[in-house]
Amino acid sequence: MTTLFISDLHLTPSAPEITDCFTRFMREEAIHADALYVLGDLFEFWIGDDDNSDFAKQIKSEFKRLTQAGIPCFFTQGNRDFLVGKRFAKQTGVTLLGDETVIDLYGTPAVILHGDTLCTDDVQYLAYREKVHQPWLQWVFNRIPFWVKNKIVAKVQSDISDTKKMKSMEIMDVTQSEVEAVMHKHQVKLMIHGHTHRPNIHHFGEGLQRIVLGDWYEQGSVLVCTQSHLDLQTRPFATPQNSNNHLEK
Repeated sequence: MTTLFISDLHLTPSAPEITDCFTRFMREEAIHADALYVLGDLFEFWIGDDDNSDFAKQIKSEFKRLTQAGIPCFFTQGNRDFLVGKRFAKQTGVTLLGDETVIDLYGTPAVILHGDTLCTDDVQYLAYREKVHQPWLQWVFNRIPFWVKNKIVAKVQSDISDTKKMKSMEIMDVTQSEVEAVMHKHQVKLMIHGHTHRPNIHHFGEGLQRIVLGDWYEQGSVLVCTQSHLDLQTRPFATPQNSNNHLEK
């Protein structure tokens, strides 16, 4: 049996190849897992749980299919889907997690998170994050008509895209000192996160390990965990076959 981790799919109706890969993964792999963890940015942008589009219904149905089959599914909000809330959880059966969660991974404690909070050099983004996570602001936003929210989000996405073009990759990557601080706080030697789109398995310190999940822009990215190993794998869009491109623990 396996525990699976994914993040940064950025699902959107305009990229059906990603949705097809996700659907195949859910029906052929996740259905046989001990558990599935989604570590944020499942969507290109989730405007709110009141999204009743066919696309939103399609994605929700895949999670509902999974959880109704008895497979536990856990969801950590990312910077693109921080508005995923209780209604989404109720409709799909997923369990929402906090920003940082310690899990027991076959006897090994691990801290899991989206990863954006580790990028402490990106001061501008962290200020934006703090603002949009204010409960009162989310309460107001969730009560705005859906078509108005669409316009607001389109403007925000455009601004974010323009800002990212002016930032160096180093600023948008994690800060090592923050990584170590979070691991020390939770007293763990294993961290799993996404966000940076730089899939890798990093070894540092005295037996510390940080696993970065990949994005799904050109292929699927899945961390497959068993009692004996951790394997960071890819999934091609064209076929259901597993890629041989992987990183062993």
